Amino acid sequence: MTAPVLLVTAHGSRDPRHAATVHALTARVRALRPGLRVETAFLEFNAPSVPRVLERLAAEGAGEVVALPLLLTRAFHAKSDVPSVLHEARTRLPGLRIRQADVLGPSPLLNAALEQRLYEAGLSPADKGSTGLVLASAGSTDPEASAVIAEIARELRHTGWCAVRPAFASASLPRTEEAVRDLRAEGVRRVAVAPYVIAPGRLPDRIAAGAAGADVLSGVLGPSPALARLLLIRYDEACAPAAGARSLSA
Repeated sequence: MTAPVLLVTAHGSRDPRHAATVHALTARVRALRPGLRVETAFLEFNAPSVPRVLERLAAEGAGEVVALPLLLTRAFHAKSDVPSVLHEARTRLPGLRIRQADVLGPSPLLNAALEQRLYEAGLSPADKGSTGLVLASAGSTDPEASAVIAEIARELRHTGWCAVRPAFASASLPRTEEAVRDLRAEGVRRVAVAPYVIAPGRLPDRIAAGAAGADVLSGVLGPSPALARLLLIRYDEACAPAAGARSLSA
């Protein structure tokens, strides 16, 4: 049997760095699993759109697709935008079976990718005990998403960082610069900011601006090996029999 197509579903951005990062990540996924067909689509701003790719796959005779939201938390896009687009596609393309995979986070692989970016920015594992960490995410009005970020911050604190504070570029508080100031006020001598975002864009730039008072700013997660492995894990989970049964009623 032919494996379902993996459709990496990104939000999209007017910033060209966003799409370039998404394509680099999908290229790494293809390299990890040769033979698996991996497509990329965007909800807005970038081409190709999710409906257009699904239409093309149906026309080519693909039988099954796993749409994997390139999202770190279950917020509005995962709960509303992606399901709505896929529901419309199922109605228009009854011959194409479409499953929706789970969002990427939380996951130990994401935490590992985040720490790897910090080490690439100049820190070492030996620095953790003397460094306060700001976990800076895009932000959401969804309380579930904010709670997940707070829980990840607690998990990272237990791995050896002297203090960890969540921060948000939009929708929620505190902002990155406020979290940096709070750590300084508590006497933390070295402060690092870790963007918990996948690709560059407007909100990651806002995080970077808010990190001006920090000692270290790491890069976005980007096309890291850990993130590529996580995409395949979520794909495999969606392909499991129980997930397939759920997809039929979605």
